[in-house]
Amino acid sequence: MLGMSCMRFASRRAASTLSGRRSESPYRQRLEALRKQLASEGTEIDDFVAEKNPRSMFESVDVVGGRTDAHSEPEKPSWLKVRPPGDHESQKEYTRLRETVRKKKLATVCEEARCPNIGECWGGGTATIMIMGDTCTRGCRFCNIKTSKAPEELDPNEPRHAAEAVTSWGLKYVVITSVDRDDYEDGGSAHIAKTVMEMKKRQSGLLIEVLAPDFRGSLKDVEKVAGCGLDVYAHNLETVERLQGAVRDYRAGYKQSLTT
Repeated sequence: MLGMSCMRFASRRAASTLSGRRSESPYRQRLEALRKQLASEGTEIDDFVAEKNPRSMFESVDVVGGRTDAHSEPEKPSWLKVRPPGDHESQKEYTRLRETVRKKKLATVCEEARCPNIGECWGGGTATIMIMGDTCTRGCRFCNIKTSKAPEELDPNEPRHAAEAVTSWGLKYVVITSVDRDDYEDGGSAHIAKTVMEMKKRQSGLLIEVLAPDFRGSLKDVEKVAGCGLDVYAHNLETVERLQGAVRDYRAGYKQSLTT
């Protein structure tokens, strides 16, 4: 009996020691530190965990506008807030890019999507130009860009203004993205192609990437853009096939994106 008691005591002691070691592991310490940081900012780890039903993540979303009501949104944690550029030179570069964008009446995905890295990118002289206006005809749930069934008409001077702005920045590589324009028969493909050609005309050595919309699956419009002289043609699937219906506008689709 004494031997059995000693064995039980030793077993409990060993288990207690192992438990203590686990609680002191660097992983657990990091987890506890993260919990404390999130708690200080009014959030919890569970706030970042997706629900089993993907649609439940978007119950509070305005389907037409694609965004939640501003008054119902929780405050962003400090590490997700937009920060101004740090040093003096970066601030000057940031200001120069912003003034050029305003002067040429251009839109950038950096601003429209409220990207928290805008200070870092613009401060380093990098920007992604968003053409065809600042209002999209689609209402994808993940996107912060404005939505309307009837946006303003395309500005015929925008391709020239965009080319003038980009060449004045002295960039070697530029990314052109755009909103969806389902209100135009060609989805704006001619407008995008003209913008690329205007940039190449002013700076032939400029490398241009176009992050294109799906043009509702029209390969004719895809070819129009792909053959306009760009260097990289890209298109986003945005999410896995299972979540397409919950995340993207009903006019978008996984298979449609794969074909374009």
